[in-house]
Amino acid sequence: MSPTVTVILIVVILVIIAAVVFGTQVARRRKLQNTFGPEYDRVVADTGSRTEAEKELREREKRHAELELRPLSPESQARYQAAWEEVQIQFVDNPTQAVTTADELVTRLIEERGYPTGDHETQMADLSVEHAGTLQHYRDAHEISRRNSAGEAGTEDLRQALVHYRALFGDLLGTDPVPSVDHASPDASSAAAARSDTSTSEAAESSSAARTESVPRTAPAPRPAADDTNAPDTSR
Repeated sequence: MSPTVTVILIVVILVIIAAVVFGTQVARRRKLQNTFGPEYDRVVADTGSRTEAEKELREREKRHAELELRPLSPESQARYQAAWEEVQIQFVDNPTQAVTTADELVTRLIEERGYPTGDHETQMADLSVEHAGTLQHYRDAHEISRRNSAGEAGTEDLRQALVHYRALFGDLLGTDPVPSVDHASPDASSAAAARSDTSTSEAAESSSAARTESVPRTAPAPRPAADDTNAPDTSR
């Protein structure tokens, strides 16, 4: 075999190896992006390095695989649904306490599912493997809850916190935390009808807003009838 042919073969082999390595990296990256969704981009932004971010996300997957996660029984689901309904009822009279109760309820559900509940950042990392789609909701709710504890959150902030908590709560619960129409009030029936429209996330949030509105809206006063001089005289 001539030296030229040998060099060409070596180059071809190196190109093939490089293509295989590149293809493997692309496949791994795509798998991480599909698994973590928006969490992938957040970790990349936080670390400033795609390589470091992907290393961290793979570590999360390894740690998650070692957890002994448990599904909820139908009885547990019903119990948590009832507890969530109580939180929403509580919001009307005491929004501050309702958000505190919602935070405790979500933490209890996380623990019952088998996730560690010690360090908050570790907890978030563990949740991100299977619940990345609702994890930002939990971050936002936790931040509002922190401001709530410091007395810095307004009623609208607290309403938003409850909406955020509900997103992760339902994801962990495996079903809508709001009871069915058969066991709900007339107001809940309207909320359930709104939730049936799943074409946009706004419908779900507006449903939660309707259920957690603490200040009733008054109906507009009726408009006076127009002065119609041509109307028939009915006084006779």
